[in-house]
Amino acid sequence: MSVLVVAPGRDVSHWVETLKSQHPGMNVYVYPEDHDNEEVEFAITWKHPRGLFKNYPNLKVVASMGAGVDHITSDPEFPEDVKITRVVDKQLTSDLSEFVLALVLNHTRHLSAYKHQEKDSNWNVLKYCRNSDMKVGIMGMGVIGTATAQLLAKNNFKVSGWSRTEKDCEDITSYYGDNSLEDFLQASEILICLLPLTDATSGILNKELFEKLPKGAYVINVGRGEHLEENDLIEMIDSGHLAGAALDVFKEEPLPEDHAFWEHERITITPHTASLTEAESVIPQIVENYERFQDGEELKNLVEQDRGY
Repeated sequence: MSVLVVAPGRDVSHWVETLKSQHPGMNVYVYPEDHDNEEVEFAITWKHPRGLFKNYPNLKVVASMGAGVDHITSDPEFPEDVKITRVVDKQLTSDLSEFVLALVLNHTRHLSAYKHQEKDSNWNVLKYCRNSDMKVGIMGMGVIGTATAQLLAKNNFKVSGWSRTEKDCEDITSYYGDNSLEDFLQASEILICLLPLTDATSGILNKELFEKLPKGAYVINVGRGEHLEENDLIEMIDSGHLAGAALDVFKEEPLPEDHAFWEHERITITPHTASLTEAESVIPQIVENYERFQDGEELKNLVEQDRGY
């Protein structure tokens, strides 16, 4: 049995070295080097070429190199009988939740606005918002969403979460299901998207949703670029309904140089850097699943493919 690593455009040599050090004797191929497709039963990937995995007749498991799996589940030719696993990593979760806290504070304390004022030598004091006065809503209460909600609550924000099913988290108000979405939005002065990308959530950040937020609400998207209808966001900011947005993910990455977001002073852009996967941190769990697969045991962090996460 062989393992195939597929990550076009990335240098995965460190991944291969770490895999072999964690599991000596593992036979690892890196796509697209020459290899026998029939040998491959386990693959590790980030943004594989569409349709690639249908060419591996004995493939049983595909492991995402990161927390997201939409790059796998969005492949219309992905074999239905192949299992998918995702990364659940404490370091990734901590990094991302701290990043979101920084974006929230950047907004409430007007740091980006002051940066723009510097250009005009403008000494204009803006009234800031105290944490305890701000209502923050998080869309998507999985592992990362829950950790982010808890960190914000520890910093005295009033936090609510919206998810598919009810969550029981101390100091977090839980909204769940489509019937409670409008109530959740009306209680969100800062809206944070941490949803998985599925058919149901694609384009969910749109004009219709923004109109249900309080006037002056702020939007943070650290989910996926496909969650956001970009023109709707600009329209709602320019109309004054939204105060602005912080975006770390985009439909096209890198963001094109001529994109309207670059010139908009009320949109903060970061280059998909909320959390970065480190091989040493995530490979142990991938190797554990590899060994579980070899032993016929249940895999950890298995994706429910009908839900997309």
